[in-house]
Amino acid sequence: MHAPPVRTHRAAAPLLWAGRLLAQMALAWWLALACGMAHAAGSLVLRDDLPRTPVWPAVTMQWDASRSLALGDILARSDRFVPPPNAGGTLGVHADALWLRIPLEVAPASDGHWALDINHADLGSVDAYLLDGGQLARHTRLGSSLPYADRPLLVRSHAVDFWLQPGKSYELLLRIETRGAFILPITFNKPAALLQHAVDEQMLQGVLTGLALCLIVYSLAQWVSLRDPLFAQYAMMTSGSLLFSLHFFGIGPQYLWGSSAWATEHAAGLSAFLATGGGFLFIGQALSGHEPQSRLLRSMRAGCGLCVLLGIAYGLDLLSTGAVVLIVSALGPVPSLMGIPGAVRRMRAGDSVGSTLLLAWFAYFVAVTTMICLINGLLPVNFWTLHSFQFGATLDMLLFMRVLGLRSRALHLAAIDAHRERDTLHSLAHTDPLTGLPNRRGLHVALGNSLLRCGPQHLVAVYMLDLDGFKPVNDQYGHDVGDELLVAVTRRLLGHVRESDVVARLGGDEFVVMTSHLSQPEQAHDLGMKLLDAFRSPFALGDLQVHVGLTIGYALAPHDSGDAIGLLRLADAAMYSGKQAGKFCLRRNTGDLALSSS
Repeated sequence: MHAPPVRTHRAAAPLLWAGRLLAQMALAWWLALACGMAHAAGSLVLRDDLPRTPVWPAVTMQWDASRSLALGDILARSDRFVPPPNAGGTLGVHADALWLRIPLEVAPASDGHWALDINHADLGSVDAYLLDGGQLARHTRLGSSLPYADRPLLVRSHAVDFWLQPGKSYELLLRIETRGAFILPITFNKPAALLQHAVDEQMLQGVLTGLALCLIVYSLAQWVSLRDPLFAQYAMMTSGSLLFSLHFFGIGPQYLWGSSAWATEHAAGLSAFLATGGGFLFIGQALSGHEPQSRLLRSMRAGCGLCVLLGIAYGLDLLSTGAVVLIVSALGPVPSLMGIPGAVRRMRAGDSVGSTLLLAWFAYFVAVTTMICLINGLLPVNFWTLHSFQFGATLDMLLFMRVLGLRSRALHLAAIDAHRERDTLHSLAHTDPLTGLPNRRGLHVALGNSLLRCGPQHLVAVYMLDLDGFKPVNDQYGHDVGDELLVAVTRRLLGHVRESDVVARLGGDEFVVMTSHLSQPEQAHDLGMKLLDAFRSPFALGDLQVHVGLTIGYALAPHDSGDAIGLLRLADAAMYSGKQAGKFCLRRNTGDLALSSS
């Protein structure tokens, strides 16, 4: 998101595709020039069968450079009224006061009830003078400087209703003074048509505002959940854009701050600083958040700090609105311009964040062109040009939301990588690298878990296994053959135990087998004998036939011991006793074999 326009409305973004919009801009520009002096002569005829009638075909105008001319002065200078430079309803930015003259004729068949509507909320002051036969019949004040509660019609735009006599002619003079652009979509409406148009506009504002609020709430929820500052910065930037739209289209004074003159005066500037500051932070974080000490990130944070200070100064009336216009016009494009090189690099690297940001910025600059053309009278004011900022802001919000989606995906992948790395480290810490079996640490974890569930009917047996004749094989054929033999031993042990049993290697040629859920001690003895029998046949290692045997000592929990260290010591003592007794045997240690031998 970029800084919204302040008064002069110098920032926006398009709703339509860029190429299509550029083509429409060119066509509208030529139409505006072609219609420059094309005014229908005579009065504006108000007919009930034309419930919404534009006034510009009948308008003449003159500027008041002194901004001091009263109604009588203007009537004395009636010969100075001239046709406007175009019929598009926009006259650019001027410091002068503007007088518009609109001759009216009410059709005889009309009921005479009409409403004047100026469908641009951000106008300073408007005075409407209705003349009947050259005499003042009614004077009505309009404009955003008027408290909302004091307006003739409590609607979003500036409107007033008239009861006119059918078949009669009138003259309407409008005096308009504003510090922004003279964007003047003026129409006469039947009350029902005005109401329908107001409802349609409110529906549009409600949809776009609701979408913006949903995006803000979603981003804040993600920020609370993920603690990623990018989501909070998006919410800050989008909130500034939303507040400006609420001010620009009159929703703010209508529903939020009402008749607060301070809020009406400062809303545009403060929202612009909020959006610009959020843009600095968001773009910096999106492009360089992974590099906390990067120059771009530090510069973007400094830019945000400057926006905060300027916003405080403006809120305290230390800066004038004119100064704010110049400051925001200069600061608004800076975050995008600073981010373009980084976005291009990321796009070339295949990162969708870079291409998404570039697309959003391209749309923004196209919309700026649209708004500048509108402000300077090169494009007519209509539904699309008047709402170009809001549609463009919505498009930017959605494109930047895609950046958040890409960030969420990156965080998710990073979390997966972190879990994978953690699991790898855990596996390395608990696994023997040669055989892939649990090591001593992994065995203790598995044995501790099994002992939690052991009992008189759920016995746990721990077997300490030592290979008979491994050292001669290792010495005769080398360590490579020895390692190959250990792998073959691992496969044979795994082939003779249940899937729920644990086979571990403690180092060298020492292995441990743990089995659980045994109901009788005899089952533990039978498994030990089964393991011994498995080592009666030789191991085929390529062209070699190698014979090694087993000596096994074991203990039972909870009968012999109730803790892991005690069971391993008992099993080790039993295995050592078997080695001394002649090897290739199975022995159980119920506590009668000395532990000191281990």
